[in-house]
Amino acid sequence: MRYEIKGGMMPVVEIILEAGESINCEKGAMVWMSPNMQMQTSGGGVGKMFTRAISGESMFRNTYTAQGGPGLIAFGSSFVGNIMAVEIGPGKEIICQKSAYLASTPGINLEIAFQKKIAGGFFGGEGFIMQRITGQGIVFLEIDGSVVDYMLAPGQQMVIDTGYLAMMDATCSLNAETVKGGAMNMFFGGEGFFNTVVTGPGKITLQTMPKSQLAAEIASMIPSK
Repeated sequence: MRYEIKGGMMPVVEIILEAGESINCEKGAMVWMSPNMQMQTSGGGVGKMFTRAISGESMFRNTYTAQGGPGLIAFGSSFVGNIMAVEIGPGKEIICQKSAYLASTPGINLEIAFQKKIAGGFFGGEGFIMQRITGQGIVFLEIDGSVVDYMLAPGQQMVIDTGYLAMMDATCSLNAETVKGGAMNMFFGGEGFFNTVVTGPGKITLQTMPKSQLAAEIASMIPSK
């Protein structure tokens, strides 16, 4: 398999598969392909379908296989931003936002990642349920806006506004804390009541334009009747 991420603000990942090779993807992710690509839709069993449903993904997944020779297929981003290719393997697992998954090689597994601390799930803005990606292979993820990476040392923390955490190594932990400075900051500071706090060690990936933030900005400009 070979791949290339193309485009600017609305990127695609174009993948070349050898005969017999396959790629899995989120439902509706394919944007173009060569005619020798064969599609198979499956749920993978009730357990996997349930896991996908509560983690924010489609219950069904498509698998494309090149037939009779090399095949080309492209998967497109659903939002302005970036597509990242992340290699997963022993000792390298990640936790990402629910809507991040785009496509992956067959050895990749998607699991539910419950936040261990309830406060981090309900108040941190990243959701009580995120996605844990394990296995062996490459996963392609959608990031909203631009990508900013930080490597956190053991015990080092980053305070993040709601929705801006796209991905983190599974070695990191996530919690929520109230906005500091008292009631004035919480009610009139414009940053909400809670921030997400990620503690290292591990790499974190932040996104500069979460869908939720853009939706809120657009909603604020729509005049009420």
